[in-house]
Amino acid sequence: MRVEELDLEIGAKGLPGDLALPELPRGIVLFAHGSGSSRKSPRNRMVAGVLQRAGLATLLFDLLTPLEALDRANVFDIDLLAHRLLEAIGRVQEEPNLRDLPLGLFGASTGAAAALLAAAAEPAVRAVVSRGGRPDLAGEALGRVRSPTLLIVGGRDEPVLELNRMAAGRLAGPHRLVIVPGATHLFEEPGALEQVAALARDWFTEHLGSPSGGAGEGGSEA
Repeated sequence: MRVEELDLEIGAKGLPGDLALPELPRGIVLFAHGSGSSRKSPRNRMVAGVLQRAGLATLLFDLLTPLEALDRANVFDIDLLAHRLLEAIGRVQEEPNLRDLPLGLFGASTGAAAALLAAAAEPAVRAVVSRGGRPDLAGEALGRVRSPTLLIVGGRDEPVLELNRMAAGRLAGPHRLVIVPGATHLFEEPGALEQVAALARDWFTEHLGSPSGGAGEGGSEA
């Protein structure tokens, strides 16, 4: 499989983005990184590589300019991050070779809240995956998220796990909470991130692979 790496500028700020495009993509997944991270996140890039090998295009981009990232308030401004993600979706929809692809969002930490906020506002989003996310920070928007949503949490990430359980009950659409046994917040344990990548791959290939986006599962936990 050939993957073409392309530079893409996002929104009015011209944020840098790295687009990986398989030869015959079956969909595209946009990544929203967590607080203090960037499009160079090794964890997100590892997951992106697994998605690419499954035939999915990926776009990793910076949510903030370097100057904006110096202000910690911006890092936790979920509305701002979601707006940037919506700008990225708009940029993808401008590209003739991308605009007809089924679209998914992958969010980590605070980026997961931004992904859910964007999904609540943009009907084109067909699936969402959260890795160690803070979906609770999406607030009342959770009740407007109809995209099938997969929440992946480490079994030893107890405070975040409880927040995910509560947020899952507020999601309007099909959803599933999966607990990776023995994993902490960053999934640094041997094999933990590989499990995350496989779960994300299966979720996106299921829900981006058919016109209806799939039915999903409501309220299940594993």
